[in-house]
Amino acid sequence: MSIRVVTDDSRGSQGSGFLVGDSHIVTNEHVVAGGDAYYVRFADTGWREATLVGADVYSDLAVLEVAEPSAAATPLTLAERDPAIGTEVVAIGNPFGLSGSVSAGIVSGVDRTLRSANNFSIADAIQTDAAVNPGNSGGPLVDLEGTVLGVINSGGGDNVGFAISAQLTRRVVPALVSRGTYEHSYMGVLLRSVSPLVARANDLATASGVYIDDTVEGGPAKGVLRGSDGSRVVSGTEVPTGGDVVRRLDGAPTETRQALATYLALETSPGDTIAVTVQREGREQTVDLTLGERPEP
Repeated sequence: MSIRVVTDDSRGSQGSGFLVGDSHIVTNEHVVAGGDAYYVRFADTGWREATLVGADVYSDLAVLEVAEPSAAATPLTLAERDPAIGTEVVAIGNPFGLSGSVSAGIVSGVDRTLRSANNFSIADAIQTDAAVNPGNSGGPLVDLEGTVLGVINSGGGDNVGFAISAQLTRRVVPALVSRGTYEHSYMGVLLRSVSPLVARANDLATASGVYIDDTVEGGPAKGVLRGSDGSRVVSGTEVPTGGDVVRRLDGAPTETRQALATYLALETSPGDTIAVTVQREGREQTVDLTLGERPEP
């Protein structure tokens, strides 16, 4: 369906969405951001006013509600797990305001990370080569059975587009419907991937894992995990040293930053205490970390 957002400055925006449940419509937060009035149009209706139920900038998801959805509109179902790479998909939406457009492609990647507010990231995103353009934002990326694999987030008409995964959407949307907000888990650390240079500088046997460069003052990890306390020059590059290397969260391997972010996003909530296995001073040890909530954007 089509979505139009009206703002006081008359600029407004437009995007796409899809029905879940009896009257709730899923779209992107960036589609509705700054809006003063919201309108939706189904394929067989004119424009109808909608109400913003909730929005979450950190997942780029939002929920609208319309009092009288089209009788012909069918609520869509969100997939319970990430699709296999190569799965055939269709992107549905309104690129450049061209309502009811579809484009076809495949899932070309999973477990991607997208940029979000405050230098945080959106975990577990789906990559597709189906053409998506401005106006597709908020529309569904579906498989050939009509199951939603993701909520289209970004793309410029080339062969790389992205969608917020159905798994993350299944966690966020119910919270937006029930209380208007969603709380994301927060460790309070600054991270970097263990590159070959980081591995050499820190005498690591393999260039894998997630290196903690710093811990945020007053954050959950302060005093529990260790950030950098020095540096070394390797191949002409200054590289931080002394920080913990995260190997596992609750026993789940974290060989990449994507793996760590996905585990936090899909398996934890603020207030949970998780077991963090780190490599510190040449040996592995496990510490307990109680997660906080991400700060306001």
